[in-house]
Amino acid sequence: MSGICHRRVVVVTGAGRGLGRAHALAFAAEGARVVVNDLGVGLDGTPGPHSPAGQVVDEIRAAGGEAVAHGGDIATPEGAATLIDAALDTYGRLDTLVNNAGFLRDRMLVNLADDDWDAVLRVHLKGHFLTLKHAAAHWRAETKAARPPAARIINTSSGAGLLGSVGQGNYSAAKAGIVALTLVAAAELARYGVQVNAIAPAARTRMTERTFAATMAAPENGFDTMAPENVSPLVVWLGSAASQGVTGRVFEADGGRITVMEGWRPGPTTDKGTRWTPAEAGEAVQKLLTHATPPGTVYGA
Repeated sequence: MSGICHRRVVVVTGAGRGLGRAHALAFAAEGARVVVNDLGVGLDGTPGPHSPAGQVVDEIRAAGGEAVAHGGDIATPEGAATLIDAALDTYGRLDTLVNNAGFLRDRMLVNLADDDWDAVLRVHLKGHFLTLKHAAAHWRAETKAARPPAARIINTSSGAGLLGSVGQGNYSAAKAGIVALTLVAAAELARYGVQVNAIAPAARTRMTERTFAATMAAPENGFDTMAPENVSPLVVWLGSAASQGVTGRVFEADGGRITVMEGWRPGPTTDKGTRWTPAEAGEAVQKLLTHATPPGTVYGA
């Protein structure tokens, strides 16, 4: 297969279903050789009887592409390491890492158990960190060996991480952390030829079927705006050599819409030049807020 990712080796985590599956198939359609990672767990992160990673590999191969399955837990150092090794051992190189794996354990904060907090932070945030770390170590070694890569990392955040989402304190915190991790990684890894970006997708998957239940009617004009395949073209382009120079960015993507997100920036400010009293600080804040942009509405509020 030819395409904008011809012969690139791409790793996609959580690629057995939903967005990850769509990404894996889209990369393969553009000529990439794909490592399909999926632990085969349920929506809440507990193990399922059969991993779907092999099914996605079969789909890619049936279409004439190249792919291999990986069933390790990317939220462990061993699982993340073997994922990167799977690409190197099978194809001899690694070009793109797409961090997508995740699950939900939604609760209001007063009902959120410690285990539910830890489990969601573990797979989303730690899972991103560990795979990124092992991939980056490989690309650093390549650069030191005078083989600088055109490497790409695409992380998966969420509107919940940008604005917050009622009943998803653990998920929102993890997804916000992924944005910060993306910015740090983009700055640190640029010297090794690695570009790092994040997406905040909206699509119909197992994780979002309740959220988007009202939008699941038959698509108008033949265009299903909530199909996960709508997000994948942006991910494929970001994962290709064609995206040269684009790094440290966060993109919202859904349907036919792509938005460059602009995060925390200094807004209205004032400087007394010396220490405020509490009353003075409060008065200053009230004045500043009259000139500030109101925050976006928290999802579900």
